[in-house]
Amino acid sequence: MFDFKFCGLLKKLFKMTLSAHLVDLHQRRIYPAEITLENGQIHQIQEIARVPENAGYILPGFVDAHVHIESSMLPPTEFARMAVVHGTVATVSDPHEIANVLGNEGVVFMLADAERSPLKFCFGAPSCVPATSFETAGAVLNAADVEKLLQNPAIGYLSEMMNFPGVLHDDPEVMAKIAAAHKLGKPVDGHAPGLRGEDARRYFAAGISTDHECFTYDEALEKAQLGVKILIREGSAARNFEALWPLLKEFPEQIMFCSDDKHPDDLVHGHINQLVSRALAYGCDLFDTLRAACINPVEHYQLPVGLLREGDPADFVQVADLRDFKVLETWIDGEKVAENGATLVPRLSVAAPNQFLAKPRQASDFQLFKLGVAHLEGVPHFPKLRVIKVFDGEIVTGEDEALVHEMAGLYLPDPSQDLLYIAVLNRYAPDAKPALGFARGFGLKCGALASSVAHDSHNIVAVGVSDDAIALAVNAVIAAKGGIAATNGSGDVRTLPLPIAGLMSQSDGWQLARDYSLLDGWVKSELGCVLRAPFMSLSFLALPVIPKLKMTDRGLFDVEKFGFVGVEK
Repeated sequence: MFDFKFCGLLKKLFKMTLSAHLVDLHQRRIYPAEITLENGQIHQIQEIARVPENAGYILPGFVDAHVHIESSMLPPTEFARMAVVHGTVATVSDPHEIANVLGNEGVVFMLADAERSPLKFCFGAPSCVPATSFETAGAVLNAADVEKLLQNPAIGYLSEMMNFPGVLHDDPEVMAKIAAAHKLGKPVDGHAPGLRGEDARRYFAAGISTDHECFTYDEALEKAQLGVKILIREGSAARNFEALWPLLKEFPEQIMFCSDDKHPDDLVHGHINQLVSRALAYGCDLFDTLRAACINPVEHYQLPVGLLREGDPADFVQVADLRDFKVLETWIDGEKVAENGATLVPRLSVAAPNQFLAKPRQASDFQLFKLGVAHLEGVPHFPKLRVIKVFDGEIVTGEDEALVHEMAGLYLPDPSQDLLYIAVLNRYAPDAKPALGFARGFGLKCGALASSVAHDSHNIVAVGVSDDAIALAVNAVIAAKGGIAATNGSGDVRTLPLPIAGLMSQSDGWQLARDYSLLDGWVKSELGCVLRAPFMSLSFLALPVIPKLKMTDRGLFDVEKFGFVGVEK
C-alpha cells in the first residue's frame, strides 16, 4: 500500500531553501527571508535584502479548530487531499458521527485512515454517544470507554460536551468523562448553544474551555468575557461568521476559526483561508486574524504543528498575496503536498465499515394520523399542530404552528403553505416505526429528500410533500445502505451512496463534489427547495441538543424543555 509519509522521507533528508516574504506572527512583522528546510523541519530563517519577483508570502499553515470530517462525506485520507489545496495543514476533529454508528470501532477506523495521510489530524474522544437518551444510536460510549480513548496518545482532547444539562446537574457519567480529560491534561470542548447567565458560568466552570455554537454576538461576547475560547464557525449549514467576526478585534487571543460541518461542494472552493480573507476585508488586523487561523488552535490543543520558527516542523503555506490568500503551495513536515490548486497527496483505497438494518417501507408507514385514531369519517377540519421551523444558514430551529388539513383522521402536508411531512426512521432496527411530524422552511413544491446523515445518531431523516414521496426517498437510502436521496415524486429518484457507515463515500473527493452539486442543484430546480444547503439543513433536524424543536426516531423533541412534546397543540 502507498505510504505518503514513507515515500516523502528521502526528500525531507535533503536541505533545500525557499525565498519569500515571511509573515512572522510572533514578531508581528513581514520581511524578505530565506528559509532552509532539513529533515522535515525549519532549519534556519535568515532575513535577506530582497526576494524574487512574485515570490509571494510564506506563513504558518491553517488549522480548522473544530470539524467533523464525516460531514464532508469523505474519509480522512480523501478529506486531506482536498483540504491541503486551500492551505490547511491540520484539523481538530471530533469523530462522534461515526462513533454514534459504530462506537469505538468507528473511532479506530478514523485514526487508522488518518495515519496514512500527511495532514495532521487531532481527533477527540467523543463525549456524547449517543448525544442524548432521547434517540436511538448504533453504539454507546460510557465514561470508562471514553477514559480508555483519552489514554490513547493519538486522542488529543475530549470532544464537544453537548449534554450541558448533564453538566449543570452534575450527572455522574458526564462529570467522569470531564474528570478523565482533566486528569490526563487534555482540553474539553464545549457545546452550549444559547446558554447564558449563571447556567453558562457554571457550565464553563466545570473545566470546559471552548464553544463553537454561539450564533449571536451578545452570546459570544458574554462567553468570551468568561474566558471561553470562541470558535467562529462557517460551515455548509451553520454560518456564524457575519455575527461573530467583530470579536476578533476584541479577543484576538481567544478566537479560532472552524467549519464544524462542511459538505464536499463547499470544500472544493475553500476552507479556513476563506475566513482569513473575509476577516481582512472587514478591516481586522492581519496578525490577529492569522493568529486565529494558525496559532491559537495549535497552542490550545498542543498540536504537533509548526509555526514557522527555527526547529519547528516545516508546516507552512505560500500565498500569492495577503488579500485573497490564493494558496500557491502547502507544505507539511517539509514535504510539498499541494501546488497551484492541485493536490500532490495520492488517492488511497478505503474500507467501508457500516451498520444498517432498516428494511424498505410502504407509503402508509409515513402517514400521520390524528392521535389514537387510524380512520375517521366526517367533515374535514383544520387542527393546530406544532411545526419545526427551519432557518437557512442555521442549525437552530424554531417552533411554528399551522392549521393542518385533516381528512378521515389523517393530517396532510400542504406545500402551498410550505408545510411538509418530516419522518425519522431508526436505521439500526429492521421493523421500527418512523416518528412523524411537520416541518417548514424547505419550500418543496413536489417530491421528498432523505438522508442517513442525521446528526448525531444518523438514523434516516426525510421531508416531503406526501407519504408516497417520502417512501420513495427513504427506500432509496435503505437500498444503498446509507446515503442521500431525492425524488420528484413522479418516478425520478436520485441517490448518492455513502457506504462508509452511511456517512462517507469511497469516491474521489472532486467527483463526489460534482455528484453532490448535481443532486443539490436538482433539488433546488426540480423540487423547488429554497435552502442554500438542503441536505445539510436536513441532517440537523434530528439533533436533540440544538434548540428548539427537533425530530428523533422516538418523536418530536423540545430541546429547551429537554423532553418530548406532542405534534398536536
